[in-house]
Amino acid sequence: MTGQEAAASTRAIDFTNFRGATTRTARDINRRIVLNLIRKHQPISRADLSRRSRLQRSTVSAITEQLIAERWVTTGAFGDAPRGRKPAFLHLNGDRAGIIGIDVRPGETKLVLADLDMRFLAQESMPTHQDPQQLIAELSERIAKLRHTHAGLDFEGIGVSMSGRVDLRSSRLMFAPNLGWQPVDFRQPLEAATGLPVQLENAANACALAEFWSGTHPEEVRNLVAVTIYEGIGVGMILNGQLVRGTSGMAGEFGHVTVQEDGPPCKCGNRGCFEACASNNAALRYFKEAALANGQAAPGIEANFDLILKLAEAGDLAAAATLERMAHFLGIGLAMIITGLAPDVIVVVGGVSRAWNRVGPIINEVISRRLPSPTKAHTRILPGALEMNPRLRGAVALVLQKHFGALHFI
Repeated sequence: MTGQEAAASTRAIDFTNFRGATTRTARDINRRIVLNLIRKHQPISRADLSRRSRLQRSTVSAITEQLIAERWVTTGAFGDAPRGRKPAFLHLNGDRAGIIGIDVRPGETKLVLADLDMRFLAQESMPTHQDPQQLIAELSERIAKLRHTHAGLDFEGIGVSMSGRVDLRSSRLMFAPNLGWQPVDFRQPLEAATGLPVQLENAANACALAEFWSGTHPEEVRNLVAVTIYEGIGVGMILNGQLVRGTSGMAGEFGHVTVQEDGPPCKCGNRGCFEACASNNAALRYFKEAALANGQAAPGIEANFDLILKLAEAGDLAAAATLERMAHFLGIGLAMIITGLAPDVIVVVGGVSRAWNRVGPIINEVISRRLPSPTKAHTRILPGALEMNPRLRGAVALVLQKHFGALHFI
């Protein structure tokens, strides 16, 4: 190969999207490192910050003094020391800022006000209107009331978790078959109405971010996948510590990969998608089929996934068969994800996690049969903690991360 050919075959660096490091860049990185360590390990002393960050004590001291002056951090109790001055412990200042988190799902939209520690200060819900502009108008009114009620807070922004995929360039919601919306600009009208910056993200990505941000996983976990099981199925991927969205923002649409040839129709237009076979909506279909097969009356319009869970717990045969069938297809889909991505952890988020003692063994058995032997032992599959409100926490984390810098996006 000639030098000219080698140059032609080498990928060129796009200098139009390239920024060199400066002294300020280093300061910003160090600041985010310190702020994130305080968030994760509070209460913490400056000496412990220096040890954990491997930054010089003078650097840590300068950064923390700036953070205290800007009211991001406060000092609390003093620790014991064998000699010399007692160390002061540092905490995030929960009274400094408010963050609005919004979770948009078919049927219901939730709204939360959180502080820097991700404590929920207020929470409410409303119907998800068929007209997205009407939903934006009502959200704007409720946000205005929250800001008036909590006038002492500086509001940092709004994070929105959506049941759909968001185009990275335009921030438009482009693909949302379960919401039934056409492509819509949700961000700019909400920013214009509230005067606050808005971060928009797919719900599965928000859940992955929430797990990575505030989950109880060991610090060495760098590859985490969140699989959300609601009306549809979403997959959020953090690989090597980076949230993966792809060039267009459509990465992770495993819910619309075929897992059953000639299977049931999916709202995306295909048949036999992972979503069409293993979501809550699929479970409702299985429940009706199982009830009729057992000679029971067809469930009425009041039937929902929570009802299936309650009936299964009470020993209902149709409900039990429904969860077993759903678990079978969940196992098929999760085996596909493990084979393709080999994550350290998969967190399954949704109501199905409440029946993990029933569905978990089936999922693991299906995965065990389908995975190549070297892959089997490396991925833990865990049920998500619904009380953590991962979709809302992920929405809040979308805003906080610009200060804490927990993740990069690719």
